[in-house]
Amino acid sequence: MDYFVYGTEETEYLKSKDKKLAAVIDRIGHIDRPVDTDLFSAVIHHIIGQQISTKAQQTLWERMNDDLGSITAESLIEAGRDKIQAYGTTYRKADYILDFSEKVKSGQFDIAAVEHMSDEEAIKALSELKGIGVWTAEMILLFCLQRPDILSYGDLAILRGMRMVYHHREMDRKKFEKYRKRLSPYCSVASLYFWAVAGGAIPEMKDYAPKKRK
Repeated sequence: MDYFVYGTEETEYLKSKDKKLAAVIDRIGHIDRPVDTDLFSAVIHHIIGQQISTKAQQTLWERMNDDLGSITAESLIEAGRDKIQAYGTTYRKADYILDFSEKVKSGQFDIAAVEHMSDEEAIKALSELKGIGVWTAEMILLFCLQRPDILSYGDLAILRGMRMVYHHREMDRKKFEKYRKRLSPYCSVASLYFWAVAGGAIPEMKDYAPKKRK
């Protein structure tokens, strides 16, 4: 299994810029976060993972891989809509998967070119595909292309982790941009720690967001 690659260069830079994040990095230590290595299959992986649990995504992904052998445009087109849906996804997602596969196979979407684009260009290109929004495109950049400077305002767990680290009741765009600029050019590593905090890696840290009235 491949993991997001980072080391002391990134963590020492972040620690020098941000004392609160420095304490979190020291407490948690190195994070091994699995990544995809193939861009085509990464897009499929993220389409099927939308709005379902990580466990459900993994089960579906394993089922698809076991049956198809390899996730390629050709194998998915050959499988067809009903078979893709039968792996446990929706017909809408099956349609997104087939639309993407057809565009890659025909050359309408140049997937190899994405790897050489800037972050902004790659996010724009990917988010123009059916079923891929900006957040999903950002996750593909981070968890497949391993781009070093991704911090997603569209990720609720990132915002939760940032509220917990910085003791904010809410994380509006202005505050977010302030931290993003501070943590750049290593926002992706910062993201790993915000996710870990949001997931309970430091039990005594709490979310400062106001409780919603029932």
